Amino acid sequence: MSNKLVSGRIFFKVDGQQYSVSAGITYNLGRPKRESGSDSSFEHHFKEVAQVPYISGELFDNKSLDVAKFLDLDNATITAELATGKSIVLRNAWQTGEGEVNAEEGKIPFKFEGESAEEVK
Repeated sequence: MSNKLVSGRIFFKVDGQQYSVSAGITYNLGRPKRESGSDSSFEHHFKEVAQVPYISGELFDNKSLDVAKFLDLDNATITAELATGKSIVLRNAWQTGEGEVNAEEGKIPFKFEGESAEEVK
């Protein structure tokens, strides 16, 4: 694999079962978000705010997909294998997307949030 490849084909799995998704996967490892501030004497500081780790994207609604079952997924391990060769693993995850299906495009937006996430290279 070229070390210059940064995007492209993605493999997306839920509990080991592969699903067909578009290449637009977004993820957050759940690291604390830092927010900057200043006090009345112009001293600068930051605080950290907790974030929930997630993986989101769009699933293709093919003939074999059980939409209701997919939308009800809970306590799942989600894996996104990226074109760069690294994988994002989200553990103890639940589906939080709205469940809207775009029949014209054949896509279902999804979002899985979970207890922990890690980047595996």
